[in-house]
Amino acid sequence: MPLVRRPPTPPERLDRRPAVRLPCARSLAPLAFPAACLPASAPRFRPAATLRPLPGSLCISAASASVASGVQSASVVDDGAQRPWKLSDARLVLEDGSVWRAKSFGASGTQVGEVVFNTSLTGYQEILTDPSYAGQFVLMTNPHIGNTGVNLDDEESNQCFLGGLIIRNLSICTSNWRCTEKLEEYLIKRNIMGIYDVDTRAITRRLREDGSLIGVLSTDQSRTDNELLKMAQNWKIVGVDLISGVTCDAPYEWSDKTDSKWEFKRDQSGGTFHVVAYDFGIKHNILRRLTSYGCKITVVPANWPALEVLNLKPEVFFLAMVLEIQLQIPTL
Repeated sequence: MPLVRRPPTPPERLDRRPAVRLPCARSLAPLAFPAACLPASAPRFRPAATLRPLPGSLCISAASASVASGVQSASVVDDGAQRPWKLSDARLVLEDGSVWRAKSFGASGTQVGEVVFNTSLTGYQEILTDPSYAGQFVLMTNPHIGNTGVNLDDEESNQCFLGGLIIRNLSICTSNWRCTEKLEEYLIKRNIMGIYDVDTRAITRRLREDGSLIGVLSTDQSRTDNELLKMAQNWKIVGVDLISGVTCDAPYEWSDKTDSKWEFKRDQSGGTFHVVAYDFGIKHNILRRLTSYGCKITVVPANWPALEVLNLKPEVFFLAMVLEIQLQIPTL
């Protein structure tokens, strides 16, 4: 009879305890306790079928989403159910044919622009009011936006110039001592579109590899994806006169300095220089820093004649915030 070799018996562990069997997923149902065991303030469990919508909540239907080849798509299933959360009601359609479903905040409508991304961890309000983003949709790679709200001190210009804001998560609350209003309220007042709950990492990788893409933001459910795609493919930002929408109307003097609590260099010494700044979308903080160093600032429109600038007898003049795309405009 052949010998059968048995595997060696593992050594006995001193800390060995009886195995604990975890409950399966099917058994993870809410546990029922006698009412006497619960404190008076504890909420009572009710089956989902008996739940009523909260007062003022949004009544929408369920959606199912699928991701394939880096493209996010979704289809809304109208089962008549009422739920207190928001479903996808907006689309970002890129010129490469990809369609990205999202949830809207801010203004509603349909807008076309160039999609770019920004890697800043903070300062979304400065980005919103940066004139150099005119005609563009800015995608924030930082996933959490809106938690500090907005305030008037952080604005880089007197209005928002970008076409739309694309983010991953929209904060439902604000926590900052300077906050005056929420981000969504701020965008609604300034008629700026925004979308959230979209795969910003996938879009960023696509923009990094292929370069900036033309896209269409829309909350209009009557438009088909093909209609929005044609809008994106037929619009070109090259040659569009963006400067006329961001420059000032007439020359003016700038005198505001950086606030003392934000000043990092206390003792500025040196002579006073007369600086003439051509406004191609200048940011306020640039003017504040120059003024804080003792410069006399005169801001002129982008189309201001050179002879008029020379008559001001400046010691320095510079072109403020000229984009590469703007250099292709014949008027310059």
